[in-house]
Formats: sequence, C-alpha cells, structure tokens
Amino acid sequence: MTSTDTAQGLRSLRVLARLLDYPSAELQAAAEDLATLLLDETRLQASLRQRLADWCRHLAGRELLDLQAEYVELFDRGRATSLLLFEHVHGESRDRGQAMVDLLAEYEAAGFQLAARELPDHLPLFLEYLSTRDEAEIGRWLGEISHILAQLAARLEERNAEHALVPKALLALIGATELIEAHRPVVAAEEPDHTPQALDRVWEEEAVRFSAESDDDCALQSAEGRRLAERKYQATPQVINLMPSERQ
Repeated sequence: MTSTDTAQGLRSLRVLARLLDYPSAELQAAAEDLATLLLDETRLQASLRQRLADWCRHLAGRELLDLQAEYVELFDRGRATSLLLFEHVHGESRDRGQAMVDLLAEYEAAGFQLAARELPDHLPLFLEYLSTRDEAEIGRWLGEISHILAQLAARLEERNAEHALVPKALLALIGATELIEAHRPVVAAEEPDHTPQALDRVWEEEAVRFSAESDDDCALQSAEGRRLAERKYQATPQVINLMPSERQ
C-alpha cells in the first residue's frame, strides 16, 4: 500500500500488522526492532507489551519453514480464523463485494492505493492503513470491528496460537479486552472447521447452496453486516477513544 498522505499515526499498528503477515526472513531480521517498538507502546499494559516482545524474539529463533507451515495451517484452512474482516460479517454474500468497494473508497479518499494483491479487508493491510490515521479515526474503526477481533482472539487462543496477542492488543488499545471473555464459551463449543473432514463438508455445502435460493440465504448471512453499517452511519455515532499512555 502506498500513500500520498504522510499523516502520523501509531507505529505499533504497523508492527502488529507485520506480526499477522505471512512469515518472512525480513520479519525475523527485524524482530528486535519490532519488540522495541511494542515495548514503547505505553497505551498497552506492561505485561502485554512484554508478551508481544517475547513473541517477536521467539519468531526470530524459529525455522522459517516451520513458521510458514504453521501460518498456513492457522489462517488458510477454514474460515474461523480468517484474516479477511468481511468474511466474518458477510460470508460469501454479494454484500461482501460492496463492503470491499466501500473500503477501497475509504482508502482512496485518504490518498491510499493498494500496491499488493491482498484484498482490502485483509487485517494486516487494514492495520497498515489505520497506522497513518489520527487517534479518533483509529478508535472509531477498532470499535467497529471489535466484535470480530474478540472472536478472532478467542479462536486463536483456543488453538494455543501466540497470534491471539495481536487482536488482544488491538482491543486493549480501546479498553475492550473484556469482549474476548464473552466469546470464549461459544468458541470452545464450536466444531473445528480446519480439519480435512470439515473442509470437505464446506465444499459440498457450497456446491448445494449455489442455487436460486442462495440470494435469500446470503441476505440472512449478511444481516449482521447491515446492522454494522447502519451503526457506522448513525447521526450520533458511538465515540471510542484510544487508551491513554501509561506514565513511565
């Protein structure tokens, strides 16, 4: 992503974005710098900052191929832990396409153009965009996706993945980590969707659902997405602020 605007935002959001990217040698080489930036993010509690920094350093010491295999297993099999935000809201409905068009318009209005092949709702890409916005806008957007972040954090915790620290940190920035607790019982009862059997069932179900009745099904699936959009454009939107920095 490139920008014609050099607005100052939170560098920590860029670090968190990198931690959710596909692992690379560049990520490992920058691990100590990433850890330092996170330790300096005093909007987060010291214990969370330390866990994030420790994870960065742990990544640097792992075999890259192992990290990449684990990443694919975690994020590319099944939808429960998808990093595509609108997949959690709209599923595969036609509303998802319109939501991505709207998000692209938001990027372009801010002077951004996509320079990668990622979809606009890819969470690392979205965080890269947010990292250049002012605190009011960051707070607003994190509030809009807080329920997605909480669900994602709970699901990643269920799989014992350190990646859960990223959505947890994002929620901590707006003082909303308690939302994760509300999702844990539901997530614990969910059937895994990343096993070979579960993936086969999804393919079979989608083949059946591609019918004349699918529009009605999609409308039901995207009801939550419409409610989210309606809340966003209310005359008196909810104001969500970033947490203040801790005094050192």
